[in-house]
Amino acid sequence: MLHRALRLLRTYHQISQTELAKRLGISNSYLSELEKGDGKEPSLDLLSKYAEIFKMPVSSILLFSEQIDSGMKPGTKLRVAAADKILRLLEWLEERDSVKSPA
Repeated sequence: MLHRALRLLRTYHQISQTELAKRLGISNSYLSELEKGDGKEPSLDLLSKYAEIFKMPVSSILLFSEQIDSGMKPGTKLRVAAADKILRLLEWLEERDSVKSPA
C-alpha cells in the first residue's frame, strides 16, 4: 500500500514525478519504481523528505506501509483497513478529477 500512498501524495499535490524526484534528490526512474511498487522500498531518510515536502508526519506515511495479514491483532486490522479505504477514496478522487467534463 505504501507505493499507492506515495503516488497519491504526489498527484494530490499536483507535482510531477520529475519535480518531486528533483526535490527528493533521487532519479525520476527510481521514483517511478517506488510509485509502481516494483519491489523498491523507500528508506526512512527518503520518507522523512516526503514528510517535509508534504508537511505531514512520517508516521502518517508509514501507516500505509502495513500489509493486511490474517494473523494481525484486531486493532491492527482496523488500522490497515482504514488506510486502504483512505487510499481508495484518494484514487477515486484522482480518477474523477482526470475525467474531463463535457463542454
